[in-house]
Amino acid sequence: MSSDSSTFIETESLETKRPCAQESESKCFFEVKDLKKAIGGQKILRGVDLNIRRGETMVVIGRSGEGKSVFLKHLIGLMSPDAGSIKVEGQELVGLRERQMRDIRRKVGILFQDGALFDSMTVAENVAFPLMEMGIKNREELLERVGQALDKVELAEHMAKMPINISGGMRKRVSLARAIIGEPQCILYDEPTSGLDPVVSESIDRLILRMQKNLCVTSLVVTHDMNSVFRIADRVAYLREGKIHFLGTPEELRDSQDRYVRSFVEGRQVEEE
Repeated sequence: MSSDSSTFIETESLETKRPCAQESESKCFFEVKDLKKAIGGQKILRGVDLNIRRGETMVVIGRSGEGKSVFLKHLIGLMSPDAGSIKVEGQELVGLRERQMRDIRRKVGILFQDGALFDSMTVAENVAFPLMEMGIKNREELLERVGQALDKVELAEHMAKMPINISGGMRKRVSLARAIIGEPQCILYDEPTSGLDPVVSESIDRLILRMQKNLCVTSLVVTHDMNSVFRIADRVAYLREGKIHFLGTPEELRDSQDRYVRSFVEGRQVEEE
């Protein structure tokens, strides 16, 4: 059986409510208020308001070019807003110097859309990179923690391989191992199932659920994949014209009669009135 099979982790129900989300409904990891950003004169974010609760899986959806990835990059200071506020566990992020951002970034792991692995490094070296950036150089400690991280994504036996020698789904899992090795409190996923076939996509969704359930991390997932939305989300935010147009549970999303929401969920053009 391929290592990318959807059975590579235990068969837990995708419908199971994760306890972390239930226990932290009144506590926010991110608090975003009136976030605005223009790029090249084009207004991308026009006043985003969104609170992301500790321990929940928040999924952000929207059409291409609506600013989903731009929004995600603001949450860890990779981009600076033109206006607005971003608080991480109550601490204001906007305006912090690069040196002051380090402690906040250690709380957050990120899985980039393309995996962003270093082609010249082995799987193990890629996963160890964040620890080495933190100044950890003890070889035994690095090997132990890399092994633990890769074991969580069922790839411990592949640590000596180069990224070019593993499949797309495996590269996504290596990237996730790198994202969790620093034991973050939150993981950001930028299009985690992009370019993957349905079987591998479901395996990635199951892995996202397992990370949230077993590690009690807060998860923010940017995706176009509606199958993933209904499999993993505790809540869904629909970004349209630079603002949050809809916020609710997957059930509320499915039942929404808003024409823009329905057109996106059903994958069709908006019918003009």
